[in-house]
Amino acid sequence: MPLIGYARTSTLDQLAGLDAQARDLKALGCTKVFTEQASSVGSRPVLDAALDYLREGDVFVVMKLDRLARSITDLWSIVEILDRKGVALRIEAMGIDTTTPTGKLMLSVLGGVAQFEREVMLERQREGIAKAKAEGKYTGRKPTARAKAEEVQTLHSAGKSMGQISKELGISKASVSRILAPKEAA
Repeated sequence: MPLIGYARTSTLDQLAGLDAQARDLKALGCTKVFTEQASSVGSRPVLDAALDYLREGDVFVVMKLDRLARSITDLWSIVEILDRKGVALRIEAMGIDTTTPTGKLMLSVLGGVAQFEREVMLERQREGIAKAKAEGKYTGRKPTARAKAEEVQTLHSAGKSMGQISKELGISKASVSRILAPKEAA
């Protein structure tokens, strides 16, 4: 059975993690490894390409469940695609291999537990934020660009371009534009 791997990290900062996943998948014998840096909330075009690439008899291998699926619903959607194609799923860190009935059972149980843990974590996070807000300790991210509005105006008056201002102050061109827009519209 050909092994096809998929590795994903959420951000560019996790490049070492992506490299480690790809290396581990190749060491397991994956003949092709799809790698992608994409948030779990956005589209995942490389995952889509990997699912499209798979053929009957292949085994789709990931190192960890959270690298593949966002939720239990997402997991079952992917598993359904794999089942229709006659492709097995192997999640290395959990020792799950859906070529066996036990592997399919374990996937169901552990997928449910993972979803439960995520929901509990998010609930605790929301509770913690609400408590901190009530105590006046949580005010959110401070607006960095608006705090530099005076400097933006000074640099603009000195004839600097939006790009130069953006680079010098470490804020985006869009922020510079928003700060300058009311002044220029008047």
